[in-house]
Amino acid sequence: MARRDDPTLAALEKLLAALDETEADMKVVRTRAAFIKQQRAAGSSWTDLVYGEQQPLIVKLLGNIHDRLNTVGVEWRRREAAALHDEGMPMDEIAVLFGVSRQRISTLLRKP
Repeated sequence: MARRDDPTLAALEKLLAALDETEADMKVVRTRAAFIKQQRAAGSSWTDLVYGEQQPLIVKLLGNIHDRLNTVGVEWRRREAAALHDEGMPMDEIAVLFGVSRQRISTLLRKP
């Protein structure tokens, strides 16, 4: 039964919000990449393409996406492991499910 103050649910909500932001950024990246490909095929130089690209550059958007997903991913992983452990699942089993070592799960379960 879910509690109102469920930190795992809160982490899941943050993950969903980050995924929404990421989807929006990925649409921008895809559109710009297709345009750059077209312009490159038409003979534009890489220098002209980069200087002509709208800010933030694709490179920056990809970095933002990576950082965003890493941040919420770490929190989600920590909260999900804690929720499973709180419900009685052994660390060894959580480790198998997550595809990591038992030591990694032990680290996740320590208070940040």
